[in-house]
Amino acid sequence: MGNQRRRFFLWLLALVALAAALYQVPVVNERLGWRLDNLRTRVRYFFNPPDEAVFQPVQTDALATLVAMQTATADAAWTPTPTPTLAAAAATPLPSPTPTETPVPLPRAVSLPGVVYVDQHGRWNYCAPANLAMALKFWGWEGDRDEIARVIKPGLDEPDMDFITRGKPDKNVMPYEMADFVNNYTAYRALVRYGGEMEMIKRLLAAGFPVVVEKGYYERDYTGKIAWLGHYQFVTGYDDEAGVFIVQDSYLRPGKDLPIAYDTFLTGWRSFNYLFLLVYPPERETDLLASLGPWVDRNWANAHALEIADRETATLQGIDAFFSWFNKGTSLVQLQRYGEAALAYDYAFSLYAGLGDDDTQRPYRIMWYQTGPYWAYFYSGRYQDVINLANTTLYETISEPTLEESLYWRAMAEYALGQTEAAIEDMRRTVYLNKNFSPGWARLQEWGAMP
Repeated sequence: MGNQRRRFFLWLLALVALAAALYQVPVVNERLGWRLDNLRTRVRYFFNPPDEAVFQPVQTDALATLVAMQTATADAAWTPTPTPTLAAAAATPLPSPTPTETPVPLPRAVSLPGVVYVDQHGRWNYCAPANLAMALKFWGWEGDRDEIARVIKPGLDEPDMDFITRGKPDKNVMPYEMADFVNNYTAYRALVRYGGEMEMIKRLLAAGFPVVVEKGYYERDYTGKIAWLGHYQFVTGYDDEAGVFIVQDSYLRPGKDLPIAYDTFLTGWRSFNYLFLLVYPPERETDLLASLGPWVDRNWANAHALEIADRETATLQGIDAFFSWFNKGTSLVQLQRYGEAALAYDYAFSLYAGLGDDDTQRPYRIMWYQTGPYWAYFYSGRYQDVINLANTTLYETISEPTLEESLYWRAMAEYALGQTEAAIEDMRRTVYLNKNFSPGWARLQEWGAMP
């Protein structure tokens, strides 16, 4: 019996070694790798449900001082106080609005011609390259989604891997990365703003300018569960009689010319502070700026987004209240009012903790897409909160710690606390995950720690 057991285990080890060797063959890895990754994710999420992960900010001495300076009460529980009105919200004086003629009434419906639909299928987390390709192709660009992805989503710094496999761990592309691609690698121009409105989108569409928006929605993900996801959509029309926007959705099938009810559109858009991205040819800039109105001024747009958030925090409940408080923090970060932003995020996270314990209530992926809390806590001197939030995001909401933005901010906080070795290791990891991640390269150069 002893010899039989030994032979069995030797055969088992040989089979495991053979399977491991076969798995390294590119064609086999390409066919099986994603299935094994999905299985690993399902197992991890089963034992550690990401929707149960809750970040709890730490009340530091620095924060206590800040609260005393910036609020009328020193109550440790902190009751949120109204934010100043638009005139007082901007970090710098805003230009006076230029008088304009009475706006021409908008048409009841618009459907822009010349839209080239691009899907994201056959790739991983590809809604940014797909939507940006649509936005550029509308104006005549001849490239494709992969040309975009090789710059904004290059994936792991592993030259021997195929392009698709390298890009799988990258879960998100930030709006600024999309705009940078347009401005630095094409003949076109792009801008990003917060605080958009539906009437503004209609006005842009009526003037011939389609709009990329970032929004949240509930959809079945690759683990098979219905959950909240961040997503880009290309808006190319509207119909007031039907009460819908017409969008090109790169993920859904069918996703071409998809009608989205106004209220559904607004609810999803709220979770990203009404952010929008515009791509346009330089020769149409004058027309675009005229249609954009006061959103031309970035400070005005950020202050306007803050006004919207203030209004919504006073009226919304549940998950919508969480998003509104989160948006308030984001707008305050954009206005460089970091201490107030940190307090708004504190309250948002307290609302998050009170939501139902399931992924249709807790949008556990939110820190995959938005980094405002890191900015607020870091520039308020709350370095341990930065580290704690990054750890929660990296180890409790995702199957693998592959978010370069979270690693970046953890590195920044570690460096500020004198944890230089850990900071350099984390920062080097950011540029391994995304070799084009310029903030990581800049810090490594600054720290004299280039790999």
